[in-house]
Amino acid sequence: MDPQEVDLGVPFGPLTLPNPLTTASGCAGYGRELAKFVPLDELGSVTTKTIMRSARSGRATPRMAETPSGMLNAIGMQGAGIAAFVRHELPWLAERGARVLVSVAGERLEEYAEVAAQLNGQPGVIGIELNISCPNIADRGQVFASNPATSYDVVRAVREVAEAALPVYAKLSPDVTSITEIAAACVSAGADGLSMINTSLGMAIDLDTLRPALAGGAGGLSGPALRPLAVRCVYQVYAAMAAGRIPEVPILGMGGIRTGRDALEFTLAGAGGLAVGTALFNDPAAPLRILDELRGELAARGFAKFTDAVGFAHRSAPAERPS
Repeated sequence: MDPQEVDLGVPFGPLTLPNPLTTASGCAGYGRELAKFVPLDELGSVTTKTIMRSARSGRATPRMAETPSGMLNAIGMQGAGIAAFVRHELPWLAERGARVLVSVAGERLEEYAEVAAQLNGQPGVIGIELNISCPNIADRGQVFASNPATSYDVVRAVREVAEAALPVYAKLSPDVTSITEIAAACVSAGADGLSMINTSLGMAIDLDTLRPALAGGAGGLSGPALRPLAVRCVYQVYAAMAAGRIPEVPILGMGGIRTGRDALEFTLAGAGGLAVGTALFNDPAAPLRILDELRGELAARGFAKFTDAVGFAHRSAPAERPS
């Protein structure tokens, strides 16, 4: 099969995106830097860094550290507040034809809804991704995503204020006892999709200073080291959906995707969308390369459509392998 004949189109709410690839939140800013290397309208979508109610300077430095096959970060969601984002960044993205998935967060439940409501009717916005791995200041700093009840509350609050046609995705943390339980709570609350996964908490010690490499101590681990964990999470949640334990919604898979083979692995596990993150730091043109490689991997295995490969690892009969 000619790789260029493979159909990479994917449904996303009321839209059909030209391909399943997006950027992982926090790894391409608001798109300005990435646009120097990749035409933003050639990506399925662009996921912004997380937006909160007010501007934030982030955590103290050092707040990034390289690790074997990965990276640790404790940025602290530095960035513009929602007003500046809507005024300056969204118009710029819209002018370039970007389809924008906006990552939002809040220190309290009410802030999520407040930020999300300001995205209604904004040009170029195709969906909202809820970063529920933020500490819930009102609940002694507990991370929202660590608890099914608080995860449910955030999704419900945002789903009630977001336009009906605007998909709301919940971004799940792997640092939980049962990710399927959290996923079920989010879908029950009205999540239209799930982003899986956020970084996993890790730490490195600087052997010169004899202190933690990050000023904040622990940080989020991303990159290839995270991929087996992420694939496992996607596979488990997709399996729960296939078994009827969770209503079926799309999964946006992420965690260490560097090649088309990595992307296909997530797809076979159940991801109907793919996000590239850490790879952008040393190869900002990676998204288009990965798309080309993914076409080749799909064609080599007889998949005429990307969507035909989604969740294929859950089909055990050899006769079901595409010809």
